[in-house]
Amino acid sequence: MAQSVRQAVIDAARLVVVKVGTRVLTGTDGLLDSARIESLCRQFDALLAAGRDVVLVSSGAVGAGMGRLGLASRPQELAHLQAVAAIGQSCLVEAYERSLRSRRRHAAQVLLVADDLKQRARYLNIRNTLRALVDYGAVPIINENDTVSVEELRTSFGDNDRLAAQVATLLGAPLLVLLSDVDGLFDRHPAEPGARLIDELATVDAGVEALARDRAGGVSKGGMASKIAAAHMVTEAGGHCIIASGRDDMVLDRIFAGERIGTLFVGRPTTMPAWKRWLGWSADARGLLLVDDGAKAALSDRGRSLLAAGVVGIEGEFSAGDVVALAGPDRRPFARGLVNYPADDLRRIGGLKTEAIAAVLGYCPYEEVVHRDNLAVIARESATV
Repeated sequence: MAQSVRQAVIDAARLVVVKVGTRVLTGTDGLLDSARIESLCRQFDALLAAGRDVVLVSSGAVGAGMGRLGLASRPQELAHLQAVAAIGQSCLVEAYERSLRSRRRHAAQVLLVADDLKQRARYLNIRNTLRALVDYGAVPIINENDTVSVEELRTSFGDNDRLAAQVATLLGAPLLVLLSDVDGLFDRHPAEPGARLIDELATVDAGVEALARDRAGGVSKGGMASKIAAAHMVTEAGGHCIIASGRDDMVLDRIFAGERIGTLFVGRPTTMPAWKRWLGWSADARGLLLVDDGAKAALSDRGRSLLAAGVVGIEGEFSAGDVVALAGPDRRPFARGLVNYPADDLRRIGGLKTEAIAAVLGYCPYEEVVHRDNLAVIARESATV
């Protein structure tokens, strides 16, 4: 059965987002591994020739810059880190362009910061541009714009696993492939005797999250925890995700031949609408609504709207029409949506039945605090990452 599920996923993946990590692209000396980039581009060419579209999210700019400058460790000062990324980014894209051009393909550099996806108009523009690049037969090569991205200004994606997941949900890609320096997700630390590679997972829950074993240090910001979080995002949106080793120079060939390599995270049976994908994972939440268990169940399991009666707490300042996160008694956000009332009004009517709203506010413009058409459930009871 696992083979049939995997084959069905592969057959449906006419558009694939591939993320390549720093440890895959660089050697122990910190320099870009030109042979690895060549093997990746050969595989991209094969996918394109087979009628599939490829979007690449590539790490490696800082590592490439370190190699070019002869640095032994990642700079700690922000300005120096960004300077190294700027130097390395040109090396990185040049290497992809050279290899793809030899195969009569086009590389297209796309640098993003988190705010590009938070704002709806920019989000749509990026989606349209990426679709146009794919229509031209190009391979978009996406990276976070480390030269201008500043964590203190909340414009950082944090790691390229999350960025890749956001790109996959942006495009509605059926498959995200995360290529790392590990073979996939194991049932215990891979170095432990008897460790077994997990072939397939239908849900991402707290037990799966606990399997993450990240290493400290080095030049990579990601790790298994961020890959599981990325898989959760994509699968909740209705896509699928495979984590596999990018150090296998035939890894994409083998994946798309249907071989059972890596770990397959199987997505939900229906794809979330594009509008809700933006609400769920890209829009900037301005506040938090705490709801009771009954409201959480109604929203998550029965597709209902959020009514004032279910609201037990309000955090933050927001206006009507802003995006807010919704959390249950455990304070773990499980949904996001457009709120119909400003924070001050909602503090006055939280916990009230709908028919009592007009008496408190003097008017009742909406029966719902968040309408189900403007609400995206991003985590269910079986998905707690």
